[in-house]
Amino acid sequence: IEISEHCFDLIFAFDEIVALGYRENVNLAQIRTFTEMDSHEEKVFRAVRETQEREAKAEMRRKAKELQQIRRDGERGKKGPGFGGFGSSGMSSSNTAIITDTLIEAEKPKPTPAPVRSSGPSKALKLLGKGKEVDDFVDKLKSEGENIILPSTGKRPSEASKSLPPPTHTESVHMRVEEKITLTCGRDGGLQNMEVLGMITLRVSDEKNGRIRLKVSNNDKRGVQLQTHPNVDKKLFTAESVIGLKNPDKSFPLKSDVGVLKWRLQTTDESFIPLTINCWPSESGTGCDVNIEYELQDECLELNDVVISIPVPSGVGAPVIGDLDGEYRHDSRRNVLEWCLPVIDVKNKTGSLEFSIPGQPNDFFPVNVSFVSKGSYCDIQVTKVYQVDGDSPVRFSTETSFVVDKYEIL
Repeated sequence: IEISEHCFDLIFAFDEIVALGYRENVNLAQIRTFTEMDSHEEKVFRAVRETQEREAKAEMRRKAKELQQIRRDGERGKKGPGFGGFGSSGMSSSNTAIITDTLIEAEKPKPTPAPVRSSGPSKALKLLGKGKEVDDFVDKLKSEGENIILPSTGKRPSEASKSLPPPTHTESVHMRVEEKITLTCGRDGGLQNMEVLGMITLRVSDEKNGRIRLKVSNNDKRGVQLQTHPNVDKKLFTAESVIGLKNPDKSFPLKSDVGVLKWRLQTTDESFIPLTINCWPSESGTGCDVNIEYELQDECLELNDVVISIPVPSGVGAPVIGDLDGEYRHDSRRNVLEWCLPVIDVKNKTGSLEFSIPGQPNDFFPVNVSFVSKGSYCDIQVTKVYQVDGDSPVRFSTETSFVVDKYEIL
């Protein structure tokens, strides 16, 4: 019975011993190797495949992080006011007309496709921005034990420039006063660079209000540089702070966002810093004790949704929080401790956070700050809108925003 059960094994064994009627010079170990088909090429193939599987899993984890960041960036919107000119500091926005030789309409934003990458032939690694494919991809990661957190609000506010929600109601004449700040400070003090770019964007949706003028109130005392659109009457603006077209018989474009006035402030004067951040890491026997504090320098401002992001070492666990004003969250994937403050204003102008964690003082820099504000830093506003003929007043609405492009302490 045993012979019949292993008849093919015996045939294969004899086939290794006898070739063309002659006995082969092989021993028992070689016969066993031949019959078991112990192939070096097969071992190499299996090792390569296992390596590819490990790389695929690592790639999937990285894709999950990218997916979370894509969703966060989409919610927060990295786009602020559009700025042109002023040398190399020009910027643009997809929803704001750029100042050129003629008044032009804003370009419609183009949809940005989500990144699609692959590591090997596996179709499971195909990452799409939305839809069922994303959910399937996340489910695969969860099935492999990955802890995927997808907040309903999308992005963390600290990862990109924030923006205020649009107003629920606007008049037929609507203006956006938008400012964006870029600031770099040293950890030991000293303002390396600070730049504020601002723009007033006009939108007229009723033809009867096309021929209008705007009275601008400029209360800036910091030395802001102003520049009007080429089609705006510069002499009228210089003499009376009034924005109107050179040809008063023409109308502003209808239902188009048009930038009519822009400004720029660049300085290294520390007294102009709106919010100062002081971070003090001190080495201790178990790592570092970190004290960080903020102070609102410009008491006229009210900063909302403030997030101060402090990098922390990886692989050492969560920080131990001591004294705290506000709230905090520890992102172990990005190795960041986020200090969150809903409002900073004159009634809440200072605050501090203390925590301990193993590491070196350099591990806690750069510190990044993000916030939004409904106030104007340079205090430039439109106070009146009136018709060219008859000077009759026109109802108008205004939305003001002051956001962060980059705010870091190196």
